[in-house]
Amino acid sequence: MTTPGPGPRLEEITPRNIDAALGIRVRPEQEFAVSPVVKSLAEAYVHPTAAWPRLIVDGDRPVGFLMAFFDIDWHEDGTVFRSGLWRLNIAADAQGRGYGRFAVESVAAEIRRRGGTELYVSWHQGEHGPENFYLGLGFRPNGELVEGETVGVLGLG
Repeated sequence: MTTPGPGPRLEEITPRNIDAALGIRVRPEQEFAVSPVVKSLAEAYVHPTAAWPRLIVDGDRPVGFLMAFFDIDWHEDGTVFRSGLWRLNIAADAQGRGYGRFAVESVAAEIRRRGGTELYVSWHQGEHGPENFYLGLGFRPNGELVEGETVGVLGLG
């Protein structure tokens, strides 16, 4: 856990803050585009070496949740390993304040710290989906689809 201070920070999910994490809700029209935090935490439980779940906090206020992955076997054949953002849920009343950008920049910094040079993400297309957000941050579709979602990559060089 990071010492509280000004500006947003990431906190590891613990018994102390799990209820705050579970309380993060996106806008109703965005629910089609991202799984709820409870599903992400269940996936983190069954994939403990792949998942990196974090609560996004500003001051004492929980404003979002992210889950990253590092060096996973993307094609399950041991030939392609990737790191990226698995989930991003910004609370409905906290959107548009830079917390999503902070989350992506935080994951990018962690990937760089671990020696990575690319950040991957996938998104649902649609009117209320996050495509414009990711494109605005510099992600570019790489031509892949995963479970119907567009895969994008951001170079970290």
